[in-house]
Amino acid sequence: MTQTRPRLLAFETIRNFRDFGGYESRFGGKVRMGRLYRSGHHAEASDDELAKMDALGIHVQADLRRPDERDKQKSRFNPPVVITHDGGRETEAPHMRFLTQVSVDADAADSWMEEYYEKAPFKAHHQALFRDWFVKLAEAPGEAAGLVNCAAGKDRTGILCALTHHVLGVSDADIRADYELTNEAVGVNQRLPEAAAYFNQMIGKSYPDEVYRPFMGVHLKYFDRAFSTINAKAGSVDAYLVDVLRVDGALQAELRAKLIKA
Repeated sequence: MTQTRPRLLAFETIRNFRDFGGYESRFGGKVRMGRLYRSGHHAEASDDELAKMDALGIHVQADLRRPDERDKQKSRFNPPVVITHDGGRETEAPHMRFLTQVSVDADAADSWMEEYYEKAPFKAHHQALFRDWFVKLAEAPGEAAGLVNCAAGKDRTGILCALTHHVLGVSDADIRADYELTNEAVGVNQRLPEAAAYFNQMIGKSYPDEVYRPFMGVHLKYFDRAFSTINAKAGSVDAYLVDVLRVDGALQAELRAKLIKA
């Protein structure tokens, strides 16, 4: 794994903000740092944090959240190009609906998250968002940067960042390591007891802390479920990019020219 400056960016109210550039590319050179960022939502960002984000030169933001999420937690960050989609609206967050069942244990929560990752790459609104990210990132001027976010910046964001890394020739080992970095960036082990107490109080339950771990952090088996499903349904990640997302060879080459430093 290559890192030329600190990858994790310190924000008080924004979870999981980090630079996902800097990795070696099989096409030669390294993915540029300071050009690709990922994070959770920005609804609670302070004025100082917004100024810090503005200084990063972000031109394109792919906000992967559902419209109900965007309505409830309105983003305070508004770069020139913001990619959203009105598909997938829910009356409440699917994982919260799951957690309010009669009884849930850690194994059930773990299985729920695996099933989510199986479905996520083939949801129509995700596919539209993913494609628009690649198109708008290629169109961004000069040295402009891009940002991918969702609510927590780990699941939907994790899949799209992995696809971006694949286009840019990042090794599977580095793609997986970057995905797992969420657990460090969020401080899952440290935050889990407090978060579990908060959610238990909110939904009137007394679940053990481990029930909430899948919703706080990431696990490679979730990642593997998403990409094994992509391979099974589309034939390969490359075929998924071209045939499902319509991110063709020319667009991929354009992205590599912009984002890989020899």
